[in-house]
Amino acid sequence: MPTTQQLQDFAQQVRRDIVRMVHAVNSGHPGGSLGCNEFLTVLYQEVMDYSTNFTMDGRNEDLFFLSNGHVSPLFYSVLARSGFFPVSELATFRKLNSRLQGHPTTHDGLPGIRISSGSLGQGMSVAIGAAEAKKLNGDSKLIYSMHGDGEMQEGQIWEAAMYAAGKKIDNYIATIDYNGQQIDGATNDVMPLGSLRAKFEAFGWTVLDVEKGNDIDSIKNGLAEAKSLTGKGKPVCILLHTVMGNGVDFMMHTHAWHGKAPNDAQLEDALSQNPETLGDY
Repeated sequence: MPTTQQLQDFAQQVRRDIVRMVHAVNSGHPGGSLGCNEFLTVLYQEVMDYSTNFTMDGRNEDLFFLSNGHVSPLFYSVLARSGFFPVSELATFRKLNSRLQGHPTTHDGLPGIRISSGSLGQGMSVAIGAAEAKKLNGDSKLIYSMHGDGEMQEGQIWEAAMYAAGKKIDNYIATIDYNGQQIDGATNDVMPLGSLRAKFEAFGWTVLDVEKGNDIDSIKNGLAEAKSLTGKGKPVCILLHTVMGNGVDFMMHTHAWHGKAPNDAQLEDALSQNPETLGDY
């Protein structure tokens, strides 16, 4: 198992990847990517049992589905640095004929990508289907998914949530990136979410909060607790309390960097806050 320091070093390098990728093409979504970086780092570097010998069916391995597909810079960096494809390919992000498009797609066969995502609200339904398939196949591995909190404003989420509880999909852990920001402003200003805990519990889920959603050890403990709650007849929801733009001070606590690229000076500032740890692409 990697140490906390090794996970922090991994996450720091991923932050560099994110801002460099978005800057290079003056396009992309750095804010949310930075905000849930530590979570995806822990998930792929410590928690999930998977093979980099990628197959679409994923039998006998844990599977992850990214629903908020606009955080693709994060997903691509973590996948590459976890061994799914060459790190050097990150330099092709959002370029013509690249496999690394702005939202993940499947038609180019990028290892690690099982669904096209970014049309918000759909990922939970797909993840539930995969979880049911594992049950039917007698496969004991788990399904994980991640969603934005603004995505909770989508009606399909609650249809899926009702189904998962009603069908006792208890091999599934859904994580909500709970940063309180979305493309047009604070979630409370756009459409207040109320209590997500109360909502998911009312729908029949087991819910836990990770209050320090950018802290490696808190995430490790939260995911360990979530895993311990699977197999008990209910789907599990993690409310991951994060800071949008975490790790780059001028991007933090604001929706302004949801879909905005840093200029040359801002890139250098961001990189100076995150010294190289594992080697740039």
